[in-house]
Amino acid sequence: MQTLLQLSLLLALTFCHLTFASDPASLQDFCVADRNNQACKNPATVQAKDFSFTGLHIPGNTRNAIGSAVTAATVTQIPGLNTLGISMVRIDLAPWGINPPHTHPRATEILTVIEGSLEVGFVTSNPDNRLISKILQKGDVFVFPIGLIHYQRNVGNGNVVAIAALSSQNPGVITIANSIFGSKPDISADILAKAFQVDKSIVQQIQWRF
Repeated sequence: MQTLLQLSLLLALTFCHLTFASDPASLQDFCVADRNNQACKNPATVQAKDFSFTGLHIPGNTRNAIGSAVTAATVTQIPGLNTLGISMVRIDLAPWGINPPHTHPRATEILTVIEGSLEVGFVTSNPDNRLISKILQKGDVFVFPIGLIHYQRNVGNGNVVAIAALSSQNPGVITIANSIFGSKPDISADILAKAFQVDKSIVQQIQWRF
């Protein structure tokens, strides 16, 4: 009985440790990324340019097959975002353009429409695979939970501009079609044909496009 009690206490302590464990609080004001040695810049050498980015006022080039462009402001563009866990993007969509189904493996996204009418949606995980979607107008806000597949589509005759914030300095992007049909090397066409329940020749045609 005593051994069982001791084991239960040990498991409880272990659970508490895992539950409350998290990244330690920052011990400094900032850690500007130094791309030369993958460490923090000397704080004495940090400049305002390490925390700033110019470009979100410039429309992205939407003259492409999907009719959209994303301009990122992540740690790649702003070294001062390093360790701060936040970034943002500008999304431009031509009439009826799409930001195709994709996911951010490291971030939740909150989006607001600056101009136009925008259909947004995300799909819940298995087994429900429920589509939650809405048409947003100027000033509306929508949240895409971390890791879930989501998309945006311009449903108007004018351009759409949206700004989104993400809860990671480097949220990552996995575009579903690109990942599945454009992997290097290719995923076997037999596997994809069975997964999508289509003829193998159709899969090969799509892979050829990527």
